[in-house]
This record gives sequence, C-alpha cells and structure tokens, in this order.
Amino acid sequence: MTPTRLAFGAGLLSAAGVYVLVLGTLSTDHEWWPPGDRTPAYYCHWTLVAVFDVSLVATAVLDWGEWGLFSPVALAGGGVLVCLGTAVFVWGARTMRSAETMGVTGDLYTEGPYAYTRNPQYLGMIVGVTGFAVVADSALVAALAAAHVGWVLLLPRAEEPHLRAEFGDAYDRYAARVPRFVGLRTIRRAVASSES
Repeated sequence: MTPTRLAFGAGLLSAAGVYVLVLGTLSTDHEWWPPGDRTPAYYCHWTLVAVFDVSLVATAVLDWGEWGLFSPVALAGGGVLVCLGTAVFVWGARTMRSAETMGVTGDLYTEGPYAYTRNPQYLGMIVGVTGFAVVADSALVAALAAAHVGWVLLLPRAEEPHLRAEFGDAYDRYAARVPRFVGLRTIRRAVASSES
C-alpha cells in the first residue's frame, strides 16, 4: 500500500468513526455528541478528528496537483476560501472559551459572529476545507473534504437537542432569529449592522 493510499484510508476510517458517533447521537437516546464533559466520547471524537486532520494534510502533501485541474484562478479562489474560512472559524472560537469550542458544556453565545450564524466555527470549517481541496487540486483531498463537510453539516443537528434542554426558551428564541449556518437573516443582520 502506498503512503498516499494509507493516508487517504486513515482519513476515511477516522471520518467514518465521527459519522458513527454523530449518527448514533441522532438515531438513539445516547448522546455521543456534544460530549459535554471530558468523557470517553469526548476523547474518542477528538482523537478521530486529529487522525482525520493529519490524514487530510498528509494526503494533500502526497497527492498535491494529481487531479490536474490547477489554474491560477482556482489557486487564488481556493486561497481566498481558506483565508475566509479560517477567519470565520477563529472569530467564532475566540468568542468562546477554549474548552467550549471542543464541545464541553458552556454558555449560550448570541453575540459577535453568533449574531449572524448559530455555528460560525462550523461555517468556517466548511468554507476553509472546501478552499483547501481546491488549492490541493487532488481528487482524494476533495473526497476527504466532502466527508468533513458532511459530518460538519450533521453536528448542529446533534447539538441542538442538547442546547434546547440546557437553555430552553432562550435557545428557541435565538434559533428563531439566527440561521443554523447562513441565510437571508444573516445578510439582513450584516447589512443592518454596517449601516448603524
């Protein structure tokens, strides 16, 4: 087995593990995500994510440019997406304390980036990993990026029952005015805040 296939396979296996945890939460009464305190689910999830991240980077290094779609426009566009996604992710993460960004129970945040999207970190991940796949110009990296985007789209659905249980009506009011990711309400709020 080549190093590229090994890295790609490790990425797929770790992504499959994350899907099992998230889908298990969505389809059963057991809560594997969000993990809350530092439980075995917490360590399992973040170990799988770490393996996936290393595999994604290793696959990109080993398979860089193999898709053959490279163009300066794609490189520039992908780079912009990586920077934009990273900025949104960091803005969301800095608004919270570090333990809360890792799924440990905390407060309900509704200001800063959370006034525009309920999941700025996930939105940043989606945009950033998509840009990374474009820059890497690799079908294997694109496949791993798609797996990552898929589980990130599921994570809020697994978190929302927990948030409703913890914050009750305050979360329901928040969810009613701020979209899960991005929507017209996001754009209207951004325009209104730039005019004031």
